[in-house]
Formats: sequence, structure tokens, C-alpha cells
Amino acid sequence: MPEHEAAVRQGSSARQVGDFLYRHRERIAQRWADEPLFRSVFTVSRDEAVEAARTVVEALVQVAESDRVHDTEAPGFAAVREQLARMTSARSRAGITMAQVSAEVDALRPPIADLLVDEFPSGSAEEVRERATALTVLMGTLRLVVLDTALSEGQALIERQQLQLLEVATPVIRLWDGIVAVPLIGTLDSARSQVVMETLLEAIVEQHARFAILDITGVPTVDSLVAQHLMKTVAAARLMGAECVVSGIRPAIAQTIVHLGLDLGTVVTRSSLADALGYALHELGVAVVGPASGGVSAR
Repeated sequence: MPEHEAAVRQGSSARQVGDFLYRHRERIAQRWADEPLFRSVFTVSRDEAVEAARTVVEALVQVAESDRVHDTEAPGFAAVREQLARMTSARSRAGITMAQVSAEVDALRPPIADLLVDEFPSGSAEEVRERATALTVLMGTLRLVVLDTALSEGQALIERQQLQLLEVATPVIRLWDGIVAVPLIGTLDSARSQVVMETLLEAIVEQHARFAILDITGVPTVDSLVAQHLMKTVAAARLMGAECVVSGIRPAIAQTIVHLGLDLGTVVTRSSLADALGYALHELGVAVVGPASGGVSAR
């Protein structure tokens, strides 16, 4: 069974590579510490770069000794994924592309390959080739793990930035004692609706608000999905003890709501933010009078 014998030899070669990496982990870590992948991340202390490199080498040892040099899900890689995520995130923030990160990982192999050749000078050509192949496969798998981790970290960063943008784009304004307002601008999708609801509910609690105004003047269109999001926000605010007023109902939006047969239920609506504020002030017992009469006063 030539195929079986080849698999046995490859497995044996992988374990030999693992044993080699373990015995030379300090020398390899010292060499890797000067490579861009580590040197450019751990800029304060070279000892930190050496320690990080040693951790990766020890992970490779575990993977090689388990004969899973081709498996990106090998247990050995699990221990260094968090560290690799921090490293690739730092490289991404520095403007390094995935192709450059891949090249930096590939640059880690030559220092090991040179040591491996020196380690077994008397081996046959076939044995040298098998060990070199096992090392190449192992380092290729490490490259895949690094790239996969980098992509996952990049996606997580994008999601965090999107959430931050949503929060910035959804301010809660205190208009009066007991009155807060959320001016909505742009499309109101599910993700943004969730941020609006959470931000508004937090403001209701912090401000002890009795009225919350959702101003949709800046929302270009209102369809059944937008209406559903508004109704959920109104219901959540009521559970917190605040009444919601939806303002910014333009004629075109009013016609769309009627045409779609949307039912806003018992939601109080007003055509403008000023009208909504006037309604809330009236309900609070605050009278708005002209400048000659002294401005705003409580009844």
C-alpha cells in the first residue's frame, strides 16, 4: 500500500518537525522577533516580540505533534488565535493589506527552513524532502489561520464602527424638563431602529422623561417596515412610562401611510417638531406665551 506508507512517512515527518520546533523554539523566537509581523507590532519591547513569537512556535509544535499540519482547526491554533487577532488588527490599523500580511507570514518560514536543513545534514534526499514538505504545509496552514483571523477581526471592526456611526447619527436631545427628542435622518432599517430604541429608552430613564418625540422629518420614505419599527419604539417607550409623539408627518408621507393602509394606532402624530413640542408642553401644564408676556410659564 504505497499511499498508506506515504501517509505514515508524512505523519512521522510532521512529528519530527514538531520535535525540531520544540528543541529550537528559543532560537526561532529570537529570529522571528526581528521579522515585520512581530517587530512592527511589539515596538515597545523586543522581549514582548520574542514572547509572542515563542507562543506561536509552541502552537506549531502542538499542531505538528498531532499530525494535523493541514488542519486550520487543529487545537494548537486555538491558543494563539486571540494573539494573532491583536497582531493582525494592529497591522490593519497601520494600513497593511491582507496580501502584505500574507507575505509577512510567509517570511517566517525561511529562518526555520535553514535551521531544519542544518539539523538533519545526513538524511536522505527523500527524508529531507518529506520534512521540508511537512514544514511547508504547516507554515501554509498558519498563514491560512492568520488570514482567517485577520478577516474575522476586520469584519468585527467594521461592525463596531457601523454601530458607532449609528449611535452618533441617533442623538437624543433634551428639549425641556421631561421632554426628549430623537431627530431621525436617513433610512430607518432594523439595525438602526434597535439603536434608536436602546438610546431612547436609556434617555427616558436618565432624564425621567414623560414625553419622547420621534421626529421623522429627515426620513425620506415611510413604508410598512418603517412603521413597524416606529410602533415597536413607541410601545417600548410606553412600557418605560413615557408617551411618544411622532412628528414630521409631511403630506407625502401622510398619503403614503393612507395608501399602504398602515395603522399607527393610538400614536400621537404632529406635522412638525414645534407642534410636537407644543403638545408635550401643553400636556405637562406649561403655557407658551408671546415675548411681550414674558415667554414660557407654568400654569
